[in-house]
Amino acid sequence: MAGTDQLSVVFSALADPTRRAILVELAEHDATVTDLTAPLSISMPAVSRHLKVLEHAALISRTRSGKWRGSRLEAAPLREAADWIDRYRRFWDSSLTRLDAHLAAVQANDPDVPDNQEL
Repeated sequence: MAGTDQLSVVFSALADPTRRAILVELAEHDATVTDLTAPLSISMPAVSRHLKVLEHAALISRTRSGKWRGSRLEAAPLREAADWIDRYRRFWDSSLTRLDAHLAAVQANDPDVPDNQEL
């Protein structure tokens, strides 16, 4: 993904459910490829390929100690992605607040509209 901004790389890495499952595991504890393969229905080489994508996105870091090669979650890129999404959540919340106000005004002006009408 040469020339792609880091946020796009992070979202691309997060787009895969297997990589998200790996991040869930790493949020609990550091793990090896073997540890991460156990709960997944894919091979160790496939897990290794997913780890490379996550490492490229800076979502994990990998260490080596003898034969042990561990992976660790790096939360900073997730914070950046969450901050980006949060800007749009505020827009959504604002839209829902305006919708609530509009529905309250409609209900106040039309007595035939029930208070708890399901949309």
